[in-house]
Amino acid sequence: MSKQEFVVLGQDGADGCCPTLLAAPLEEGQAEALAKVFKALGDPVRLRLLSMIASRAGGEVCVCDLTPAFDLSQPTISHHLKLLKQAGLIDSERRGTWVYYRLLPETTDRMAAVLTRPAGAAR
Repeated sequence: MSKQEFVVLGQDGADGCCPTLLAAPLEEGQAEALAKVFKALGDPVRLRLLSMIASRAGGEVCVCDLTPAFDLSQPTISHHLKLLKQAGLIDSERRGTWVYYRLLPETTDRMAAVLTRPAGAAR
């Protein structure tokens, strides 16, 4: 599977500044990449899965602990997890017969940076 990554708007290594949506218009490629991540979060099941993974003590959770929390089949849960992984929000590791999932905080940090209002911006 490919690991998709989106670029933070106008990020430059010189000063570490990351302009937000209010500071600079999105370029087409940036908008497409960002939309894939937000689309992955646009489903309540996926949002709950991400929350369960992110809030888990130890930073990872077995799929066997995720599935019982939903009134959905295991293949459906796996499909939702696959979409979160393709969006770059989570990663996984197989250990024996089970798969363990963990949050990729760099992606959520980038999303937060894009949505954060610049310092001094009008309310």
